[in-house]
Amino acid sequence: MKTAVIVFPGSNCDRDLAVALEQVTGRAPAMVWHRESELPDGVEFIGLPGGFSYGDYLRSGAMAARSPVMRAVADAAGRGVPVLGVCNGFQVLTEAGLLPGALMRNAALNFVSRPVSLKVENAQSLFTCGYDPGEVVQIPVAHHDGNYQADADTLDRIEGDGRVAFRYAEQVNGSARGIAGILNDSGNVLGMMPHPERAIEAAHGNTDGRRLFEGLLEAVA
Repeated sequence: MKTAVIVFPGSNCDRDLAVALEQVTGRAPAMVWHRESELPDGVEFIGLPGGFSYGDYLRSGAMAARSPVMRAVADAAGRGVPVLGVCNGFQVLTEAGLLPGALMRNAALNFVSRPVSLKVENAQSLFTCGYDPGEVVQIPVAHHDGNYQADADTLDRIEGDGRVAFRYAEQVNGSARGIAGILNDSGNVLGMMPHPERAIEAAHGNTDGRRLFEGLLEAVA
C-alpha cells in the first residue's frame, strides 16, 4: 500500500505515524510537506499526524487546514482515498470541513497524557474492521484540546448513521457523548484523538493500535 504522511510546521508525531505505517505495510510512506500542492501519484492512504501545527495559534488545526496540501487531501478524500487524522490531525480535519464538529479545550483545562480505554462503536469501517463490535481497547492520548463538541442535531445524525468509530469508556476530556473518533459520510475519513501509532508493538505496552493499521491494509488490499 502506497501511503503518505502530511507534515505541518509543529507536527511532532509524523515520524511515529511513519514508523507505524512502515512496520505494517513494509513500505516507508512519503513525507509530504504542507506547502506541496499535490500528493504522490497512486497514494492509497493519507495520514495527518498529531502535534501542534503552527503552534496551535488561532485555534488548534485552523491554520494547518488552510495549507496548500489540504486541497489535495480533500480531493483525494472525495475520490475515496482513506484519510486518518490523529489528535492534531483530527483537529485539522474538522477545521477543513472534512469532518463535522470541533475540538475544544479539555473540560478540566489540563493536558491529558495517558493510556485510556476506548469502546469500538463501529467495527465495519475501513479503519475499525480489525476490531470486534463493542470491544474495549487501550490507546494512549496526549492532548489539551480534545473535547469533541457539536450541536445536538449533528450529534444525533452522527450517532444515527453509525459514524461514531470510538467512544471513551471512561471520562477523559468532556467530549460530547464520550466521542473519541468519528467517520465522514462515506466512511473513508476518520478523525480520532487517541494515538493508535503509539500502540503498535509490545514495547509500547500493548498492540491494540496496530490492528487499526492492519485492518486498513487488508481492507484496501
